[in-house]
Amino acid sequence: MRTLPLPLLEFWSFGVKEAVSCIFAVSFFITLALSKFLPLGGLPRYDFVLIVALVVQFALVYSGLETKKELIAISLFHLLGLVLEIFKTAPGIGSWSYPEFAYSKVFGVPLYSGFMYAAVGSYMLQAWRHLSVRLTGYPSHLAVIILAAAIYLNFFTHHFIGDYRWPLTLILIAVFWYTKVHFKPMAREFWIPLPLAFLLIGFFIWIAENIVTLFGGWQYPNQVTSWQIVHLGKISSWGLLVVITFVIVAELKFLNKCKESENKLTN
Repeated sequence: MRTLPLPLLEFWSFGVKEAVSCIFAVSFFITLALSKFLPLGGLPRYDFVLIVALVVQFALVYSGLETKKELIAISLFHLLGLVLEIFKTAPGIGSWSYPEFAYSKVFGVPLYSGFMYAAVGSYMLQAWRHLSVRLTGYPSHLAVIILAAAIYLNFFTHHFIGDYRWPLTLILIAVFWYTKVHFKPMAREFWIPLPLAFLLIGFFIWIAENIVTLFGGWQYPNQVTSWQIVHLGKISSWGLLVVITFVIVAELKFLNKCKESENKLTN
């Protein structure tokens, strides 16, 4: 039996490792979509999605596919996302809404909503490990932390002092202009510019968002009477949220590397 050419093996390995990295994200969005049609009895749909998300999260940690340290980081993403959701759905803001009843709602937001952001974080943590990700040309740690904080704040402040996403995007491109993401599916190492990686992940999340809103996972104001495609501008929003997640993951990896170096020196 002839083996596949190396480029095809690399592509196959990349696909498999990407699929493993997406287990939580894919299972979460599939649950959101299918929950509209499943017979749940008296259990509210949003509560069902939350239960499934918690079960999958527990299963990943229990099976060893996800570490306890990664779980702590994912919980941080969940918290940051939940705070943003509560603000965005507030009566005075109304960027989107969760119209269905649920016992697990906090300030009108179902607790499962934070898992949408945690799903992105889970993917990054898993892909970083499975694909042996490393960075070159990474800028000042202080600069990227300040940039990520400014991007996160802009999601709140643009309702009051104007939207600065495009200036922030230009700053983002300038800051990460020389940064490359290196990944190794199997034997050969590949790389792409980091800003392009942000855009690609944001695009795929936008596709998932269209599918989920089609099945009523949440609604934008223009989708209340009938479903419409999510505005293309949301790709930039998701791309910027990916930046925040990436910076947190990268900085945590950097801190862990520093601790490992210190332990080797002391031992």
